[in-house]
Parts: sequence; C-alpha cells; structure tokens
Amino acid sequence: MTPGSGLPLALTLGEPAGIGPELTLAVWRRRAEFRVPPFYVVGDPDLYRDRARTLGLDVPVKAIVAADAVATFDHALPVAPLDVKVSAGPGKPDESSAPAAITSIRRAVADVMAGRAAALVTNPIAKNVLYRSGFAEPGHTEFLARLAEEATGRAAHPVMLLWSPELAVVPVTIHLPLKDVVAHLSKDLIVDTGRIVAHDLHDRFGIAKPRLVVAGLNPHAGENGSLGEEDRDIVAPAVAALRAEGIDAIGPLPADTMFHARARAGYDVALCMYHDQALIPIKTLAFDHGVNVTLGLPFVRTSPDHGTAFDIAGTGKADPSSLVAALILAAQLSAHTRQLVPAQ
Repeated sequence: MTPGSGLPLALTLGEPAGIGPELTLAVWRRRAEFRVPPFYVVGDPDLYRDRARTLGLDVPVKAIVAADAVATFDHALPVAPLDVKVSAGPGKPDESSAPAAITSIRRAVADVMAGRAAALVTNPIAKNVLYRSGFAEPGHTEFLARLAEEATGRAAHPVMLLWSPELAVVPVTIHLPLKDVVAHLSKDLIVDTGRIVAHDLHDRFGIAKPRLVVAGLNPHAGENGSLGEEDRDIVAPAVAALRAEGIDAIGPLPADTMFHARARAGYDVALCMYHDQALIPIKTLAFDHGVNVTLGLPFVRTSPDHGTAFDIAGTGKADPSSLVAALILAAQLSAHTRQLVPAQ
C-alpha cells in the first residue's frame, strides 16, 4: 500500500513512442525486486499488451478503474483506459501521440485531486511533439500548474526540484533561452521560489530546518559587480529577504565550487539561476536515479529525470532506475501531504 493512504499512485502514459511504456512494464514485472508501491497507468491497455509482446515480456495487462488498482496490482498491470487509441510505435510518434499524452495527464491529475490516487507520477513527454499539436504550455510543469489552478481556483507557482540522495537542485528560471534569463530573473522570483522550497522541504520531506544555498548568476558570483551586476543587485537582496523571514539561506555563491562532495554536505538544496546550472551537476552525479519533483502544487508529483529516448525505444535497453525512484519517492512524499480539494 502507499504509505498512510492505501491509495495507488497514478502513473501517466507519457509519450507513447518513447521509453515510458517499456519502463512501466519492466517496473511492474520486477515490482517485488524493486519494492515499488502499487500504481496504475492511465493509458491504452492495448499499447501495453503490444509493447510487452514486442519485448517478449510476460506481463498480463488488465483494464481497471482506479478503485480496483491495488487489488489488481499483484497479478496484472492495472491500466485505466483512455478514450484515445494509440497507434504510435516505438521511436515513431504519430498523430495519436500528443492527444494520448495530454489526455493521460489530465485524467491522472483529476484522479489525484478527487482522492482516487495518492500522488501523480509522470512518464516523460516529447515537448516538440506536443508543440506540433498546438500545445500552448512551455512544458510539463507549467501544464500541471494550469490544471491545478483549474481544479482548485487557486493560482499555483510550480517549482522544479531535481532530487537524488547525492544532491537536490532547483532552477529558479526553467525553460528559457539563456539570452532571456536575465530579463526574467528578479528578487521576487528568487524569494518566492525559496519560500516554496523551504516550505515543501519541511512539510513534504520532513526536514526540520531546510538549508538553502543560492548560486550566483555570473562567474565568481559577479565579483561584487565587476563580472555582472545581477548578483549584487538581484540575488544578494533576495537571499537577505529570505534570511529576514527566518529561512536558512546563504549566497550568492560561485556555482563552480558548490557541487563537490564537501560543499554538498553543508546544505539540503541548491537554488540555481538557470536550467543547466542546476541540471548539469545532478545529471552528472545521479543520471540514472534522479527524480523530478514539482513543488508548489496541491498534490505530489514526481517524474523520472530523463527524456523519451526515441533512439532506444522498443529495444528493452532503457534503465528503469529513475522511474523506480520516482514511484518510491511519490509514495513517501504523499504520506506527509494533505491534498487540497477542488474549488466548488
């Protein structure tokens, strides 16, 4: 059972032409070895049957409703059917890919918000495939924030946390071209992000006094303005504001000295100013088992920290470690999180 709830986890389909379906099959097949909590997939049962045959895996698949997922999990992969039939083959996204991926996310979020599932775990999507279908959000995280707002009537500020036992990082700006980062970076954005991180590390991860380190934007954290004024004029005042609120935050620090083992022992999470500043160190240290956690939502969401890997889809070579870690972490976090009910 999922700790503290007895509810299953809701796992999305992701991009059907990617490695998500075969990872799902592999994890269920080795569920006892990996000690994963019960989950069900929101997807097309025939896709999983076909992919199991392609890979030569003996995995029974059963169409279910969420309420039957836990009872089904021991003897078959539970799949809550979509209204969308998937025709995409491994490595070959087609016109069914985007509608199926989007519908799966919507349905899984609805199940979590309605109390039918304990938490949301999302398989990777291919943003370029979604964009070609008219998908308007920059990415997965922003779409989930919109769905949360639609369900609760409350605006959400999603924060991307990349977590592993070795390192946890948060990019303050996320899906932006590097040339646009400075225009979007502000004291308020850093402070709002730091507040959410400190709150959720306390309430969800059970860290009594979260320790935040904040990376500088520029080399050497700007050298007091000689290598860029942003660290002096934006980042440092944001750190001061967080400290004034009682949050244990230090910075800005030079990013090139923040991620060695001795430095990592001194903090719980690193706030970074842009996407690659955060993701390069964690993917170097924990490429196969890092987990993407979205903070600031009214429900728990985790995801493997990898992409769709079209080049190896259908080969059985994909490593399930990150999906296993995402499922286990989602169960642990949901045991400490009170879900918010939808607006009436």
